[in-house]
Amino acid sequence: MPPLIVLLRPYQWIKNGFVFAGPLFGHAWDDAQVMRGAFSAFLAFCLLSSAVYVGNDIHDRVEDRHHPQKRRRPLASGQVSLTAAGFVGVICLVFGLAIAWGAFSAWGLPGSRTPWIFLAYLGVNLAYTGWLKHIVILDVFAIASGFLLRLLAGTLGLGITPSHWLLMCGLMLTLFLGFAKRRAELAALGGEGVAHRRVLGAYSLELLDQFLTVTSSAAILAYCLYTVSTDTIARHGEGLILTAPLVVYGFLRYLWRLKQGGGGDPTLELSRDPHLGISLALWLVLLLIMLG
Repeated sequence: MPPLIVLLRPYQWIKNGFVFAGPLFGHAWDDAQVMRGAFSAFLAFCLLSSAVYVGNDIHDRVEDRHHPQKRRRPLASGQVSLTAAGFVGVICLVFGLAIAWGAFSAWGLPGSRTPWIFLAYLGVNLAYTGWLKHIVILDVFAIASGFLLRLLAGTLGLGITPSHWLLMCGLMLTLFLGFAKRRAELAALGGEGVAHRRVLGAYSLELLDQFLTVTSSAAILAYCLYTVSTDTIARHGEGLILTAPLVVYGFLRYLWRLKQGGGGDPTLELSRDPHLGISLALWLVLLLIMLG
């Protein structure tokens, strides 16, 4: 892809699919207006997340040159100038906020009922880039909060009451992925990790393994309890428990991938490991059948 497109990291847009969890679990996928709002939120987050990626790459371009993979990024490698990157980042920021506020409602892109969620997302990422990413543990909580805001945009932003179970599962899943990312970075960079990311000096592989055990166990337990809770059975039926084995398998497979040197980027892992991709696809199919 052209360097300017690579700079936007479109392959990461799959993460913004969290906004569709609200309509899915809220049985609102057949409501055209809700789905238009969900698509608008997805598109807004794609543009805003790309603006954040551009800002991070501008800020971290020197540190990225110490990383074996990130040094190939367009800014770190010099393929894209600071001026061009800044211009593209501003364009994404302006259009992302415009969609969030409903500036294109006449074109079928309604704005969010709670546009402050998108401002909070930008604020958290700004704080992360300038400060939070240097504070051990809090750095991963900051990453996780971005995903929770996506969940809120797909629930509160669409007039759907968010489930506490949904938020808990989302929190534990994203904390797990955040600590997995830190472990993959530390394992790949070893003693040179601090030169790339200062906070890595406060972690160890043993400590991160403990964090991964806690967060994966909590996520699996929260999901399993969700599937058998009284409210879930009343709303979705008793069959949702059948999806639990796929969730457990997905977590165990991801932990195995970490031990093999992968696991740094969940988006890439889904494309590289067919076991993860197939288990996710089967989970979605079963979920649609059970919720249908």
